[in-house]
Amino acid sequence: KILIIRLDKIGDVLLSTPVIKAVRQANPASHIAFMVQPYCQEVVEGNPYLNEVIIYDKEEAEKGILGNLAFILKLGRHRFDLAIILHPTNRTHIITFLAGIPERVGYDKKMGWLLTKRIPHAKQFGLKHEIDYTLDILRYIGIEPKDRTLYMPVNDGSELKIKNILKVNSVADDEILIAIHPGASCPSKKWPLENFVKAANSLTSIYKTRIVVLSGTREKALGDEMANSIRPAPINLSGRTTVGDLASILRRSKLLISNDSGPVHIACAVGTPVIAIFGRNDRGLSPTRWGPAGKGDRVLHKDVGCDVCLAHNCKIGFKCLEAITVEEVLAAAAASLNKS
Repeated sequence: KILIIRLDKIGDVLLSTPVIKAVRQANPASHIAFMVQPYCQEVVEGNPYLNEVIIYDKEEAEKGILGNLAFILKLGRHRFDLAIILHPTNRTHIITFLAGIPERVGYDKKMGWLLTKRIPHAKQFGLKHEIDYTLDILRYIGIEPKDRTLYMPVNDGSELKIKNILKVNSVADDEILIAIHPGASCPSKKWPLENFVKAANSLTSIYKTRIVVLSGTREKALGDEMANSIRPAPINLSGRTTVGDLASILRRSKLLISNDSGPVHIACAVGTPVIAIFGRNDRGLSPTRWGPAGKGDRVLHKDVGCDVCLAHNCKIGFKCLEAITVEEVLAAAAASLNKS
């Protein structure tokens, strides 16, 4: 019995899906489970290479010492033989140790001494893609991955929901949709909203396309502000989509234009071309490590000469993002749309 663990964000879990297939191919008869936080459940639920998804909810059910002890006891009853920890945290190392999983492999960081097999941690140098960093763990234990393709299931409920939304918005079957995601988890990832608006208005004028505005519930106001500034009015899905819904609408879209955020990797997983806008000149946070993994995807990223990147503590007004022009985004969109 094998437990794969990744307890960070949606994009991080998606970039780890090649691990699932590789573990299954190497262990066709094993029981394989993936442990995630609740908001990542739809990323792995329905993956054909998994037997089980285990939810760890550190904000609710597993909050506090008693909640964690109850979870550890429950996890111990599964009697897993091996834990593959894809992202090192004190929490995951402690949980797997106390749950009595005899083999625990991962990167040697954050109480890495609790692992039975430790890989030197050098992710901060960003010398390769995050996909490859996760697959390196498998190579360390003798599993050679055969491919690095992302996988995201698209569920029937989301397909029906998106189909009905498009019908209500009078979207023809052959109509071109361009999805735009203006949000991100950190200011150092956010291209100016007015630039997204200018790009969207130009795209609707040039290509007679429909714009789909996407944002999570926490950034609904940002998405609404953008939607209210676009003419003709876009399809505004701000705060209205689950992770599964995002997969469905992105699969229907011709292109996604987005900041460095989870939807970039969802689009890659469902085969939709991406234009990803990156800030930050830190190698560990760079597109080399975190960029879209699709063959036709495009990244816009500017080096503005910072010796040290302070990320969200930037003292120069995120010049790396300001340096990316609307014209550059439109040129990248034209190249992608003309190719497809």
